[in-house]
Amino acid sequence: MTAVAVRDTTGTETGSVDLDPEVFDIKPNVAVMHQVVTAQLAARRRGTQSTKTKAEVKGGPGKPWRQKGTGRARHGSIRNPQWRGGGVALGPKPRSYRQRTPKKMVRLALRSALSDRAREEKVVVVDRWQFESPRTKDAVAALDALQVEGRVLLVADGDEPEVWKSFRNLPRVHLITPGELNAYDVLVSDVVVFTLGTLPSTTAAGQDSDEADASEGDEA
Repeated sequence: MTAVAVRDTTGTETGSVDLDPEVFDIKPNVAVMHQVVTAQLAARRRGTQSTKTKAEVKGGPGKPWRQKGTGRARHGSIRNPQWRGGGVALGPKPRSYRQRTPKKMVRLALRSALSDRAREEKVVVVDRWQFESPRTKDAVAALDALQVEGRVLLVADGDEPEVWKSFRNLPRVHLITPGELNAYDVLVSDVVVFTLGTLPSTTAAGQDSDEADASEGDEA
């Protein structure tokens, strides 16, 4: 297991924690990460682009002039694509860009991205955020004390409003909850910051699923 120092908001080392090797110490699968990130970016596209076909543009349905005898080219309608103001041939229409990605691939891509950051020593663990009230100044001071530079992905609990309000105005910090953790956000960030409570672990996930199954059995 890879041990990472646990520090407080002043940068003082308070202990260490072993990172789960199944999450932070696997061989990164570059092909899977590429496919998952591509699918994630494709799903962000709105797909609202639309062009009008010759059936949707304005214009008379009849021939602009007779077929023969005028010395001009033959035309059937001024709504055809070759006319100015005519319809667009094979133009884009509203569509969904979503790609189906198996859940196992999504999990593998996330573990690969986290393992890559852990191998580069870009994973920071804080015992907890000690903010009495929301202050951006305190958030900046905490990042400076932790010696965190560049783009920061900060994983925080959703029930800590003082943390979210303290960091949300910092343009280089991206805040997400543990359930929103994904491969793309990890890869585009220089440093990933966790707390002891948000640090991902397959053991904790297994315990949670066992407890959930037990509760469902009791209810049944």
